[in-house]
Amino acid sequence: MIDGIINLDTERGRELGFTRDRYGGYLWKTGDSIIISFIESKQRGNFRELVRRIHEHGWTVKVPTPLSSMKEIVRKNGYQHTIVPFSDEDPIPCEVWVLPPPKPLAPITRLCET
Repeated sequence: MIDGIINLDTERGRELGFTRDRYGGYLWKTGDSIIISFIESKQRGNFRELVRRIHEHGWTVKVPTPLSSMKEIVRKNGYQHTIVPFSDEDPIPCEVWVLPPPKPLAPITRLCET
């Protein structure tokens, strides 16, 4: 997927389950990350599902300056709190919560057979 905005109900949005019946707003892809800046989830559990689908692609989820309810969600779900420059042109510090995709588990091997 190329970098840039991901709108609702577009091919790129549908690939992530990002559809008008579940959300309001937009996403932004940059490099190996999807930025969730300001979306509205229309039902409990939708955000968790969106994050799962983003992680299936191997991308990191980033949530800049979340509002209080979203901040509680990212805290509970293990996002790492970081402070980064807003951009190369505007180095003002910006709060970003980050959740990389889970690392795959190593395969289980048998040490001995009975």
